[in-house]
Amino acid sequence: MTAATDIILIDDDHSVLDACREVLELEGFQVSAHGSMASAMAELRADTGAVIVSDVRMPGGDGFDLLAAVRTVDAEIPIVLMSGHGDVPMALRAMRDGAWDFLEKPADPLHLIETVRRARDHRRLLLENRRLRLMADTDAWETRLIGHSAPMVAFREKLKRIAGASTDVLVIGLTGTGKEVTARALHDFSGRKGRFVAVNCGAIPETMLESELFGHEAGSFTGARERRIGKIEHANGGTLFLDEIESMPLIAQVRLLRVLQERVIERLGSNDELPVDIRVVAATKADLHGLAAQDKFREDLAYRLDIARVEIPPLSARKGDISLLFHHFLDLAAKRQGRTPPKIDAAILSELDRRPWPGNVRELRNVAERFVLGLEENSGPDLPARPLTLEGQMDRLERSIILDCLASQDGRVAATAEALGISRKTLYLKMRKYGIAAKGDEE
Repeated sequence: MTAATDIILIDDDHSVLDACREVLELEGFQVSAHGSMASAMAELRADTGAVIVSDVRMPGGDGFDLLAAVRTVDAEIPIVLMSGHGDVPMALRAMRDGAWDFLEKPADPLHLIETVRRARDHRRLLLENRRLRLMADTDAWETRLIGHSAPMVAFREKLKRIAGASTDVLVIGLTGTGKEVTARALHDFSGRKGRFVAVNCGAIPETMLESELFGHEAGSFTGARERRIGKIEHANGGTLFLDEIESMPLIAQVRLLRVLQERVIERLGSNDELPVDIRVVAATKADLHGLAAQDKFREDLAYRLDIARVEIPPLSARKGDISLLFHHFLDLAAKRQGRTPPKIDAAILSELDRRPWPGNVRELRNVAERFVLGLEENSGPDLPARPLTLEGQMDRLERSIILDCLASQDGRVAATAEALGISRKTLYLKMRKYGIAAKGDEE
């Protein structure tokens, strides 16, 4: 059994075992087939994402023995039991003892597929929730900057290395990647005792920005009736987060450069120098050096800020994190709205994986909010057209071949299966998969 296994199939009847495996593998499941309970248990791990599908009555153990054995590994691994008509009471008792579901033999292929798909999705969600709880217990960084993809792991490791340093930090990231979340994490894990003060340089009018940052004395300009403490002074002992630093006016950049170099400020209207102990975390989605080359940003400030640079990976480079993040945001949204998180099936997660996410993590969070409110469809006309994957192209070709062959055989399934060199059962399963209706058969 490999880590990618979806289903652990157990049956001592090899014809049933082969038939079930064929049905499940045609649906794309990775199946590990075993002729005995002992063989399956020898390969079972507690971290498996697989579902167990097993016959109830077999030599060497029945459904109750299987439940007891699996419980010693992980009591929350879903077990789907299959039974002949005479074993239905036994299967029902096993369900009361913790089995996920039971199917009467011979199992309807579509019912079998749907049952194991639900069980597998439940198991994967459970493992993701365990991962989040484990992260909360073992690594506070991972609870703040969630993700286990390689880019995100490398990003967290870099932040850990610089969190306790006194140097200023330049955070680079696209819109919605989490620049303020990153800055807050740097502050919280820096050991600094002062405040975290956030300033969006693009949201404050140019005429007010200097007063907002440096403060002013009473009477320093029309309307300044009393002394005001600026954001820099307010952050003394802590962290000053300057978002959209590229939007800062050039005149304010001159004054900020002096603060970074000398760690002193002067309020507007005052000649007194006030020492400040701050760490500056500046964030931008732009190339500051490129802007400096166009005389739109001070070159000396760009170099002064660009000492400890961290670049946040976009969500498009973190495909392995989308499901984890989505369930995290679903839980948060559901708690905020006082609702139960909706069930998310594999088709929805697959669709989310395919989206381009130009708005990054913020966009994913908004989608989760809409799902909780019942406002989000699985997909929509707003999504850009995407090329078919290799699997999608192969499916389209296979469907076309089957349709052409059916047409040449006047819709006769038996003759079509013979012409294609496959069994009628395989053909029927493929027709169900591609939504091809059978028109009847002469046999």
